[in-house]
Amino acid sequence: MNRDLTEMAKNIVKQSKGFIEANNYEVIKVEEHYCELLGTLTETSTNHLGAAHGGYIFGLADTAAGIAAMTDGRTAVTISSNIDYLKAATTKTLKAIATCTKNGKTISFFEVKIYDDKDNLIADANINYCYIEK
Repeated sequence: MNRDLTEMAKNIVKQSKGFIEANNYEVIKVEEHYCELLGTLTETSTNHLGAAHGGYIFGLADTAAGIAAMTDGRTAVTISSNIDYLKAATTKTLKAIATCTKNGKTISFFEVKIYDDKDNLIADANINYCYIEK
């Protein structure tokens, strides 16, 4: 595990007030173009059936891939995404694992798998980022 990248990501999450903080996302592990993120569900992150809301799951995927996209020091923004929901998520936590499938000069592509705390695959997302100058 790359401690420097993991600490960098934890600092980004800590400084990000609003969406990331409100959704209880926690950095587990970060390496170059790779991120594991844990989401702890609360009453406000579920749908009317008591399962994780699709928006919560997508936010977890996008945040994990966004952190992975920034591990080489560049600023990245989402330009396109697709998610397939495979199973209802009814456990207390979800884990997103984001991996880079192609790292380009201006655009990079990430696949994110979301698992429940029983290691069932809940969702599969593909998210693409554009690198911008700050």
